[in-house]
Amino acid sequence: MDESRSRVRVFTALILVIFAILALRLVKLQLIDRQSHTGASQDNSMREHRVQAPRGRFFDRNGVLMVENEPTYSIFITPQYFEEETIPLLAELLSVADTTMTRQVQDAKKWSMHKRTLLRSGVSVEELGLILEQRHRLHGIDFDLTQKRRYLTQARATHALGYVREISDKTLHKRVEEGYRRGDAIGKAGLELEYESAVRGRVGAEYKMVNVKGQVVEDYLGGERNHAPVSGNELNLTLDADLQAFAESLFVGKRGGVIALDPNNGEVLAMHSAPDYNLEMFTGYLDAEVWDEVVSAPEKPLFNRVTQSVFMPGSTFKPLVALLALHAGAIDAKTKVYCGGGHPRGRGQFFACLDTHGSINVVEAIKESCNTFFFEMMRIMDVNSLNRFATSLGFGSSPSLDIAAGEIADGRIPDSTYFNSRFGPAPQFWNEGTTMNLGVGQGDLLVSPLQLARYMAALSNGGKLVSPHLVREIVNLETQEVVRPNDQMVEQVALNPVYVRLVKEGMARVVSEESDWLQIPGIDSYGKTGSAENSRADGDDSVFILAAPAQNPTIVLAVLVENAGFGSTAAGPIGSFMAERYLTGRIDPKRNWLMNLMFEKNSAPMVAKSE
Repeated sequence: MDESRSRVRVFTALILVIFAILALRLVKLQLIDRQSHTGASQDNSMREHRVQAPRGRFFDRNGVLMVENEPTYSIFITPQYFEEETIPLLAELLSVADTTMTRQVQDAKKWSMHKRTLLRSGVSVEELGLILEQRHRLHGIDFDLTQKRRYLTQARATHALGYVREISDKTLHKRVEEGYRRGDAIGKAGLELEYESAVRGRVGAEYKMVNVKGQVVEDYLGGERNHAPVSGNELNLTLDADLQAFAESLFVGKRGGVIALDPNNGEVLAMHSAPDYNLEMFTGYLDAEVWDEVVSAPEKPLFNRVTQSVFMPGSTFKPLVALLALHAGAIDAKTKVYCGGGHPRGRGQFFACLDTHGSINVVEAIKESCNTFFFEMMRIMDVNSLNRFATSLGFGSSPSLDIAAGEIADGRIPDSTYFNSRFGPAPQFWNEGTTMNLGVGQGDLLVSPLQLARYMAALSNGGKLVSPHLVREIVNLETQEVVRPNDQMVEQVALNPVYVRLVKEGMARVVSEESDWLQIPGIDSYGKTGSAENSRADGDDSVFILAAPAQNPTIVLAVLVENAGFGSTAAGPIGSFMAERYLTGRIDPKRNWLMNLMFEKNSAPMVAKSE
């Protein structure tokens, strides 16, 4: 009997312990874990749909709408509901390879099994219709009406405007604190990148209840937590869409670039690099093979030849050397140098000129583009003086331009330190012969079209070194606040107006006397042609700088046409046509034959020099 009672007591105690454990577990579930489990339950049935904000529109300087948004469809996936055996079906409906779709699904899973993730943007109405027909089989797949960029003018302005793509995982990792999420659009180049924070807008959100298949059932809490997106700021650009389109038409079949500035404030009137690429390719699905073709193209369409290309400026550098010699007191207006067809430097070397000019002063030397005169200028002047003077006019460093800094080249203005480092100490390893070539824009000089245009602006506006820019105003549509971000960016260079007038006189005679192909009917101007050597075997580059009208210039240009020969036969006419179009709104019919010739003139095929 005692043994039986003992067993009952043990059994009862065991039951009490088990109930105590269960009670404690119940308390924990009810009181401690309730909040977290409730949240998980809601997360499983409630989904946040991010609503992308319309990006800010772009207008040209005359109020012409260049870039806006248009509706498109995007396909999203919530991986926890998706059945992988339907990958072939989804790939077929979206016209991609099974392997591509598999990779995209796996990428979405790595990001989150439970979060809705962009799978494909820029889906056509036809593609969406096919997906909706199979929606009962495609669990976890849904769509939103989203937006893509739309380009409205004939001006492509590819390298200026830039493009928008889905944010990469690498960029997202860096910018997640700014509110970016996987699938968001972000500027990738040009103004879209530089002004991303201004034109992005604020993302909205809609909260939806979904069923076990991930399909939307209704708004969460009747939509009371939803909030609409806020459009991005609009950009009023400095570009003239008509001039931009005209520039692009002149560069069909050519490699090179042109930039036109208002010399009084640095506003970029036109900027074109050829060849370019079609921004429309980024508004929908971009096949990897198509993108690889663009990236690997030998003509380098992604490369901005206006800001990134550096080359020897040739004779377009001679006016700067003349200004330096005048400011340094090495010459004056009456100083003459004898040209007998070249410069006998000694040591058996002869630096050739293209002609025999006799005794020639600085104005005549600029007009005739006399190599001998400018060889002599650099023989009697110090290379460090050239470095300091050219640097003060914006060469040798990347000028401020409101596109991504990585897209702007520094160029090079050598000094004695550079030559000592490259060759060894002077005069044993380098001497005046090394620096004389700099006087004619050859040798170790490297400049960009952007730098040439900026220097031309300083000659035209009394020595103001303006900062070229593409955005005139940022307009906040919510507050109507208008910000002009680039107004104050000007440096002053001390240029003697007497010396500047002498140089301009020589440059005016270049336009009026060298070739009527350079002249603008009824409008005086000044400029300088150049033929720049390069490292290829396909001919010199054609270069031209111009300012017009001569008395109070409102446009300056720098033109580069690769492998096109003399400046007066390719870059020069293009520059004069662009100035004429901007100043008069038309081209004189008497010059149509020449304009047609420029349309037909192409860069020579690319050929590498043999070693």
